[in-house]
Amino acid sequence: MVSAAGAISTHPTTGTPGTVIITGASSGVGLFATKALVDRGWHVVMACRDNDKARRAQAALAIPADAVTHLQLDLGDLESVRHLVDAFHASGRPLDALVVNAAVYLPRLKQPQRSPQGYEISMATNHLGHFLLIQLLLDDLKRSSHPSRRLVILGTVTANSKELGGKIPIPAPADLGDLAGFAAGFKAPIAMADAKPFKPGKAYKDSKLCNMITTQELHRRLHAETGIVFTSLYPGCVADTPLFRNTPAAFRTIFPWFQKNITGGYVSQALAGERVAEVVADAGFAISGVHWSWGNRQTKGGKQFSQELSDKASNPQTASRMWDLSLQLVGLA
Repeated sequence: MVSAAGAISTHPTTGTPGTVIITGASSGVGLFATKALVDRGWHVVMACRDNDKARRAQAALAIPADAVTHLQLDLGDLESVRHLVDAFHASGRPLDALVVNAAVYLPRLKQPQRSPQGYEISMATNHLGHFLLIQLLLDDLKRSSHPSRRLVILGTVTANSKELGGKIPIPAPADLGDLAGFAAGFKAPIAMADAKPFKPGKAYKDSKLCNMITTQELHRRLHAETGIVFTSLYPGCVADTPLFRNTPAAFRTIFPWFQKNITGGYVSQALAGERVAEVVADAGFAISGVHWSWGNRQTKGGKQFSQELSDKASNPQTASRMWDLSLQLVGLA
């Protein structure tokens, strides 16, 4: 049974913990979510680009070796996603939850980098790779009888214009437009979902907007039929996460200080990982279609709440078009 927040979430008939795949689990929020879920009794499949790095990180946090499985995954390469799914199926494990966590943020690029399939790398990694992974693992989740059968996607405040961070027009707010770039095949010279000129910071925001749209569309299409809980979350401002490793050194110094001392919005990697684990495993988060957020020390007492999403993230017509075009781009149409 699933008990109160923080307790182990176990299978209703066998009493065994669940199995969860976490992408990008070798550092940052994904790594600490791994530890938090292992502490709850879960088995975590750490899906990472560098398995050796993941093993070192696991050992550094004293995560037992038998509590995790390491599988290689480069989300920027759709073939790597397919290989990951094959390797997971070969392991014979059930899948009870999937956490879409991994992301790249490359704000200093002058020209777009391309995936092996020719897609702009931020969108390829953060959205398209995950979108394919979700599609290929949905049947596994449907077969699970675990009480915490969930699909959890990490969003960001910068892609939600209902929040202050999403209103900042630098370089531009997240906006997929009419998805003309996707519709045109999303290959060179196209590098943006809306087919407008390349802006690396906006490419990241757009990809995270796609992540949150995916959650909403999964809920609309599949929750009533399958009972799977589809949610997204923003765990707070993890200002010192490795996600920012490609930003200027001054930013990596000033931004955490600003969030700790001025806004009060700073969240440690450990606390963010714990929040992800709560959304995966705890009974209070078993509400599909919700985008979870937490108030900082100045608002809402630091408690979780359902955050309203912008029309760009929740519009059913946009979501349906993005879904259909994404199926085409990943080769599943």
